[in-house]
Amino acid sequence: MAYLELPSHRLHYRIDGDQKGGAPWLLFCNSLGTDLSMWDAQIGALSPHFRVLRYDRRGHGRSSAPPPPYTLADLGHDVLALLDALEIEKTHFCGLSIGGLTGQWLGVHAGKRLDKIVLCATAARIGTPEGWATRIDAVRASGLEGLTAATAERWFTPAYAASHGDAVDRVIKSLGATSTDGYIGGCTALAAADLQEEIAKIANPLLAISGERDPVCPPADLENIAKCVQRGRHLSLPGRHIVNIEFASGFNAALLEFLHA
Repeated sequence: MAYLELPSHRLHYRIDGDQKGGAPWLLFCNSLGTDLSMWDAQIGALSPHFRVLRYDRRGHGRSSAPPPPYTLADLGHDVLALLDALEIEKTHFCGLSIGGLTGQWLGVHAGKRLDKIVLCATAARIGTPEGWATRIDAVRASGLEGLTAATAERWFTPAYAASHGDAVDRVIKSLGATSTDGYIGGCTALAAADLQEEIAKIANPLLAISGERDPVCPPADLENIAKCVQRGRHLSLPGRHIVNIEFASGFNAALLEFLHA
């Protein structure tokens, strides 16, 4: 296991693919309450073409949790610290939900460090400060276990959950294993994050991917991102919020087509 030690916390990361052949880099950034394993379904398809870098956001997976609150800038600077430590000058980026917001922040503030950007199941603003405050109160009162049933319903369609129960259980298990401080910190970052006015600065080629039945960040949110950035397009795929797992084959094909174009 590989770790980057930072002043207030450490980040766990993993690299897949040919590290000696000079293939381009591709960085994956996960959603709130998951770890880097949420991208397992992408590795077989993408690692023959890219050096694939995944990491656990602060307070998630095997990364440690500094005390909350966190900001979106904190999450973005974690990515830049990881790129600097690994001497990665530029990378493609793919992020989902809060990972997609992190990608938007990077596109606005550090666009030269990114090549092409893929934003999935996200928005320039996700939810409301009041809604995230309610979520934080619930986690403080009852822990993360109380969120699992509703989260599974938001993240996956009933048909997928019925036919792929093991896959859904693995993702929900990562939610239950998330540090409470890390989850609350992610909620505080989401509560304050609003890039609606800033994303027009993003000049990188950008693909926005939505889940057709996503109740968290519906297709209109991704279509709006694609319209607001300078070089964006939108694609909607079957599934709900964790569309990279529910429709992995189509998702992988879309990434390969966009990144190789």
